[in-house]
Amino acid sequence: MISMRHLTKKHGARTAVEALTLEVRPGRVTGFLGPNGAGKSTTMRMVMGLDAPTSGQALVNGRPYAELRHPLREAGALLDPRSAHPGRSARAHLTGMARSNGIPAARVTAVLDTVGLAAVAGRRVGSFSLGMRQRLGIAAALLGDPPVLLLDEPVNGLDPDGVRWLRELVRGLAAEGRTVFLSSHLMSEMQETADHVVVIGRGRLIADEPIASIIERGSRNTIRIRSPRLGDLLPHLAGEGLSMRPAGGSGGDAILVLGGTLAAVGDLAFRHGVPVHELSQRRASLEEAYMELTASSVEYGERDPA
Repeated sequence: MISMRHLTKKHGARTAVEALTLEVRPGRVTGFLGPNGAGKSTTMRMVMGLDAPTSGQALVNGRPYAELRHPLREAGALLDPRSAHPGRSARAHLTGMARSNGIPAARVTAVLDTVGLAAVAGRRVGSFSLGMRQRLGIAAALLGDPPVLLLDEPVNGLDPDGVRWLRELVRGLAAEGRTVFLSSHLMSEMQETADHVVVIGRGRLIADEPIASIIERGSRNTIRIRSPRLGDLLPHLAGEGLSMRPAGGSGGDAILVLGGTLAAVGDLAFRHGVPVHELSQRRASLEEAYMELTASSVEYGERDPA
């Protein structure tokens, strides 16, 4: 488990992370979301002991990372795919890490195979593509077979097959009971991968809840209803306090109902004898819910030239 208590990091007058308190629990993939500059990478660096908090603390399995006797066996991290020396081979890089933590050499071979780099293990890292470097970073994170994993933007540079491979990998690790803390700007992929989501903006916690709950709260959840007697139904929908808007390209026989449930709208039409030819629900995506949550927290957003 990863625990943060009032975790704060300041750079002079600028606060990168402010009083962040949360727990990243085992047995699930926890997505870590936020706009550029929100403090995600800084938070992960503090968990791994690379940045010292200004105040508060971050713990891995109840202890600061710096106090772990064999840290690679307790927490693995991919924070920067460029961290491996470009003049070393992939195998040499992992072998040096393994020796520093008393990890058997056989484990190096195992993780190279897991991430698909066994065939290029003797090549210098400097010749690797970004996707290959990402895979090497994931291999390093897995090297000690740790119960806790932190992965900062691990899908960058991966091709579609690689993205799917990573999704299956992290979900499998979580299913084994490990703690997986994963950041990404790819909302569609996060929606497919994460069970739980933490959202921060300007260094502050915005949301910490199951991904389904965040999507369900999205204001863009709508119900599409199509009927040859739509005019008869509209007053009854309005009487239930439901908001409506035209459904584009519908020919005037369909509307979108904001709020409510399929069952409630269908029952309403049935009670008043209005035939329904279509009744379907469109749920908000994680991207839409995320944009609503972080609308006031974007620090480096685009501006209208006008």
